[in-house]
Amino acid sequence: MTQTLTEMAVEVLTTADGREKTALSHKHAATWFAARKAGETLPVGTATPPLQPARPDKPELLDPRDVPRRRPGSPAGRIAILHAVAHIELNAVDLHWDIIARFGHVPMPIGFYDDWVKSADEESKHYNLICDCLEKMGSHYGALPAHAGMWRAAEDTAEDLMGRLAVVPMVLEARGLDVTPGMITIFEKAKETDTVEALKLIYAEEVGHVAYGSKWFHFLCGRHDLDPKDVFHDLVRTYFHGFLKPPFNEEKRAEAGLPPDFYWPLADQTPPNGR
Repeated sequence: MTQTLTEMAVEVLTTADGREKTALSHKHAATWFAARKAGETLPVGTATPPLQPARPDKPELLDPRDVPRRRPGSPAGRIAILHAVAHIELNAVDLHWDIIARFGHVPMPIGFYDDWVKSADEESKHYNLICDCLEKMGSHYGALPAHAGMWRAAEDTAEDLMGRLAVVPMVLEARGLDVTPGMITIFEKAKETDTVEALKLIYAEEVGHVAYGSKWFHFLCGRHDLDPKDVFHDLVRTYFHGFLKPPFNEEKRAEAGLPPDFYWPLADQTPPNGR
C-alpha cells in the first residue's frame, strides 16, 4: 500500500539517528518527485506527528546560555561553529517535514508540498556535507553540546501554519542569510576549502527556502484578504522571543522576497538612513 506524503514525513520525524534520518528524507523526496515527474501525485493524507522529533542520544542539549563559547580563529572554534551548523541543519530537515505532516489538513496547492519536500531534501544534503567536514577535522556531530531551544518555534506554532511560515523560514532561516557570509570568511582564512564550498552551497540554497516561506505566507494572506506586513509583524511578536538582530543581509533577503519594512520594525535598533 502506497504511503501518503504525511506518513513519509512522520517516518522521518520519528527516526533518531541523523544519517539514517537524512537517508530516509532523501528516499522519500525521490519517491515524491519520481511520481510528480511521471504525471502522478502521491496522496498527501493527514497525520499526527510527534510534538518533538526523535533525536540521537548525543549531542547533549543545553540552554543556549550554557553552550560553551570558543574562539572562531582556533581549530576547536571552527569545529564548534560546524557542530552548531550541523545541529541547525538537522533541525531544519525535521522542520520541513513537520510542516508537511502537521498541516496536511490545510488545503494547499500541490506546489506547497513540492517546495517543502525539496527544502527537506536539500537540508538533508546540507547536514551530511557539514558532518563530512566535521569528520575530516577529527570530530563528529554529537561530540559537543548543542542548543536545546531549536525546536521551540515549531512547538509554539504547532497549530498555526501562518505563524510557522513567519517564524521558521522568514525569521530563523533568514537569519542564516545574515550570518553565513561571516562563517565563510572564517573558513576561507583557515584555507579549509571543503568547508567553504559546503557553506557556499548552503548559503545559495537557503535563499530558496526563505523564498518558499515568503511565497506561501503571501499566498495565505491573499486567501484570507490580510495585509502581509501587518500580519507578519503580529505573528513574529507573538511567537518569536526577542528582537531581530541586525546587521541584516538586505540583498539576499530581498532576493528571497523579504523587504526591509518587514524586518526592521522588529529589530532592536533603528534602521540606517532613517528607513
